[in-house]
Amino acid sequence: MSNYKSLKQEAYECNMQLQELGLVIFTFGNASVVDRQRQVFAIKPSGVSYGTLNATDMVVVDFENNVVEGELRPSSDTKTHAVLYSQWDAIGGIVHTHSTYATAWAQAQCDIPILGTTHADHLAFDIPCAPVMDDQLIKDDYEVSTGYQIINALKDKNLSYREVEMILVGGHAPFTWGKTGEKAVYNSAVLEEIAKMAAITKGINEEAPRLKESLIKKHFQRKHGDGAYYGQK
Repeated sequence: MSNYKSLKQEAYECNMQLQELGLVIFTFGNASVVDRQRQVFAIKPSGVSYGTLNATDMVVVDFENNVVEGELRPSSDTKTHAVLYSQWDAIGGIVHTHSTYATAWAQAQCDIPILGTTHADHLAFDIPCAPVMDDQLIKDDYEVSTGYQIINALKDKNLSYREVEMILVGGHAPFTWGKTGEKAVYNSAVLEEIAKMAAITKGINEEAPRLKESLIKKHFQRKHGDGAYYGQK
């Protein structure tokens, strides 16, 4: 009997939600959920189709990338997840997809600018794009390097992982995170919609301006500020 049944079930549900939301196809992408007390996380196995995936297939790994429980090989992105969990102690889940619009922005190697209030409702900053990794880091330990590529990109832009829970990895694809696996999935869906809206907006008007700062602050604060009044008490 599994010692990590609930953790594996939660990770499984997050992965399946990615498919339900249309954020993954075939074997693209992965979601993981961490158990901070035991310093392990459960992640999707590598190359297993979402159509055949079961909760028992989830692989439990520690922060040093050792498999703790599971018969299958963990995701090829496992080391990236491990780096982020070990460096950022306030996150509970991570999602990586190759969703169409977010990946297109990553391939274009562009930040996603705040063009409207939908973006500002969720994030008061442009969605950052990390620079494409240099050759030496690619040769060394690519997946570990990807984790630090994400961390360093936020540092270079003076952004905190607590306030910016999504990033594009240049030439690659998006990663999101959150306090829970469910929030990481939510952020992945929001990122894809914002990326889609921004791409369409720039297609209509290439010179579409960034949303003015007063509207950015208003929409973000009314949902997330000290005096937030969006939703129910």
